[in-house]
Amino acid sequence: MLDAFLGALALVFDAEVISVIIAAAIYGAFVGAVPGLTATMSVALLVPVTFFMDPVPAIAAIVTTTATAIFAGDIPGALLRIPGTPASAAYANEAYRMTRQGEAELALGTSLVTAVIGGLTGTLVLMAIAPELARFAINFSSFEYFWIACIGLTCAVLISGGSVAKSAASLLIGLFIATIGIDVAVGYPRYTFGVVDLLDGVSFIPAMIGMFAVSEILRNVTRGGPRELPPRRPLSHVLGRIGTVLGRYRWNVVRGSALGSVVGALPGAGADIAAWISYAVAKRFSKTPERFGTGHPEGIAEAGASNNAAVAGAWTPALCFGIPGDTVTAIAIGILYLKGLQPGPLVFTQQPDLVYAVFVAFLVANIVLLPIGLVAIRTSSYVLRVPTNMLMPVILLFCMVGAFAMTNSVFGIWVMLALGVLAFSMEENGFPVAPTILAIVLGPMIEDNFMVSMMKSQGDLTAFFERPIAMVLGVATLLIWLALAFRYVTEARRAGAPQPATQSDAP
Repeated sequence: MLDAFLGALALVFDAEVISVIIAAAIYGAFVGAVPGLTATMSVALLVPVTFFMDPVPAIAAIVTTTATAIFAGDIPGALLRIPGTPASAAYANEAYRMTRQGEAELALGTSLVTAVIGGLTGTLVLMAIAPELARFAINFSSFEYFWIACIGLTCAVLISGGSVAKSAASLLIGLFIATIGIDVAVGYPRYTFGVVDLLDGVSFIPAMIGMFAVSEILRNVTRGGPRELPPRRPLSHVLGRIGTVLGRYRWNVVRGSALGSVVGALPGAGADIAAWISYAVAKRFSKTPERFGTGHPEGIAEAGASNNAAVAGAWTPALCFGIPGDTVTAIAIGILYLKGLQPGPLVFTQQPDLVYAVFVAFLVANIVLLPIGLVAIRTSSYVLRVPTNMLMPVILLFCMVGAFAMTNSVFGIWVMLALGVLAFSMEENGFPVAPTILAIVLGPMIEDNFMVSMMKSQGDLTAFFERPIAMVLGVATLLIWLALAFRYVTEARRAGAPQPATQSDAP
């Protein structure tokens, strides 16, 4: 192991590889910060370039682009309430509230530093226990993945901030959208109305772009008037406050890093689910849960660390078993095969230097992220100084490009616009959008695993509780649902309780 690690250091700390890492970090920061261009898209656009690279620079470029793009997605989320990546959506509203209070750089600085800490932690976990963690993850069956997806959906209701009834209604809207397309069990088209483009379902990237970006554009258009500019503070003042936040919420950062490493190692989970679960956990165990949703950095610290920790964790099943942990590692596996590196259990003995080169590249990428991220934060604040009537059309153009690129069809643009109008109408009437987005993402995962599990058990629902891990996850999910039901009853009683008469009401 030590010889392989020293060999990896020699491979990565080469002038060419370091130059590639720096260039990829700048590229990932730019793409991730543009609304509508996701981390997955940034990696996909990088694939043709890697054809002309040696294995180590190619892998380093993919790793660095992913890490920086995941963080950079927080920038438009904080400044404009338009998350650049799905992983940023969990706490975009929290960061935006901080921006409205003049704390944009504090929100983004907290996200940056915790992302670096989480990325380094996830990489060290990957180096230390990758085979063991992957072996644990590979034991998960459709029953466990069904319950994990259910917990993820429940987290959206827990952190939405609205009433349980409206949050649940928003969740059901998202689940309905997720059912559009070919039925996974019998292969019959559902709710397609003869539209061929709907046979593949509704892609969640155009949906996310529309429900966050287009709805925010419509909100700015209807609001009108000049945008309030937050005060610009000295960098030393901002860094000092970031240190205070990290000291206060250090255990949140540790917990988010650990949770992200574990969730990221589960195939198909990735940074998106890790961020949502971490934010919900932060709110659940916070001493001041009532401050969440008002511009409170506690949830940002925990979810920000979980994001990048999950990015590293997703490489665990990819390297050990050739199973992609998320969409980015699915692309990376293809590049590894092209470069002659075959992921699997034997890779640690046959090509250990290249494996550890991935680990070292992750470490360097997260270290490089810190200065580049600080520059991005300082320069991004100028976005708020661009007049709204000039900024919003440019954002809409980028959103249309992103929606088209993900579907390679104009239909993706129509989906984006339609769901943008839907999200705007929902928020105007008090329905949170976050549960809808997460339901669109996790809906197929829930349906696929539920149908597979029912086929395995021949319709016996008790099979969902027979395996030990599935039983623990299932009981935990049911307890959370009972807590939500109790909260709903409490809200209904408060709404139906007679209000005390005020002096103006007295005869």
